[in-house]
Amino acid sequence: MSVLVLNSGSSSVKYQVLEADSGRSLCSGIVERVTDYSAALREVFDALTAAGVHTDDLVAVGHRVVHGGRRFYQPAVIDDELLAKIDELAPLAPLHNPPAVLGIREARKLLPGLPHIAVFDTAFFHDLPAAAAEYAIDREVAERWHIRRYGFHGTSHRYVSEQAALFLDAPLDSLNQIVLHLGNGASASAIAGGRAIDTSMGLTPMEGLVMGTRSGDLDPGIIMYLWRAAGMTVEDIETMLNRRSGVYGLGGETDFRELHKRVDAGDDDARLAYEVYIHRLRKYIGAYLALLGRADVITFTAGVGENDALVRRDALTGLSSLGIELDETLNSAPERVARRISADKSPTTVLVIPTNEELAIARACAAVLEG
Repeated sequence: MSVLVLNSGSSSVKYQVLEADSGRSLCSGIVERVTDYSAALREVFDALTAAGVHTDDLVAVGHRVVHGGRRFYQPAVIDDELLAKIDELAPLAPLHNPPAVLGIREARKLLPGLPHIAVFDTAFFHDLPAAAAEYAIDREVAERWHIRRYGFHGTSHRYVSEQAALFLDAPLDSLNQIVLHLGNGASASAIAGGRAIDTSMGLTPMEGLVMGTRSGDLDPGIIMYLWRAAGMTVEDIETMLNRRSGVYGLGGETDFRELHKRVDAGDDDARLAYEVYIHRLRKYIGAYLALLGRADVITFTAGVGENDALVRRDALTGLSSLGIELDETLNSAPERVARRISADKSPTTVLVIPTNEELAIARACAAVLEG
């Protein structure tokens, strides 16, 4: 059951071939500075051949699709109609769905004999409680334009929460969890008994935590103010909030290793960027503790979450009265495997679990094929 997983972005195509049952990776890589998706996918197939992987060995191609809207929340075999529907959702994810469509279109041309399966990033949050999913805006407008909180990084949040239960040797339905997916894009989720009850991202991937280049939460009045007072167009504002905000907008840096160096050197902009990032993260942790009533486990994942001990420390320091206490030695250890970093006496277990969205996608594809 070898599955080729493709993640077609605005300027790159990430790929990996995985055995869905064992989880073994046969080949992986990234094609960067993509302008021609047909050429990029030919590079991918050349890399597969060089690694000894032949397309005849594949059973499916799995495609990460960021936005599935209200309608698409199960992995689905892609046909022309589904591809057109994914394309129609582009206004909800203008940075993500269009390149996914291009990648899918070219991959279907190059591998017409294989099933191509879409796995939607929004799927895990499809069943959010209405109180969490709905925005307090005009109901008719919301229904007409499909406005609700969809959530993103769902494949990662599902995978990591399931892995946390396995790590703890506990039934998934017995755990209250907070998952913190902290990468260049960042999101948090509150999960009760395996079901997401809230998540930080919303209609688009822009809401919520401070991210590498995205603002996260902000007063919507800022948008109208910039339009009226600064004369900025909608496109100008959207570009600023997606590409020139977040940690980069405040501190001019997205790499947290460099950000820490600048903080240590006394750079006030870098310090402010870091402090705003941590402040927002702690606020969401506190909110999700209130929603859940208790957290059995808090898990950090993705690039920053897995690798930045200072972010983990500063996100949770001073929370012992809430049942959360880190072990500084465990937190600072450089291992890159699933591990516990909380103190033995901490009522809430704190974990670091590497995410593996590609494996989750491969397994979702295998499940579709098995019916």
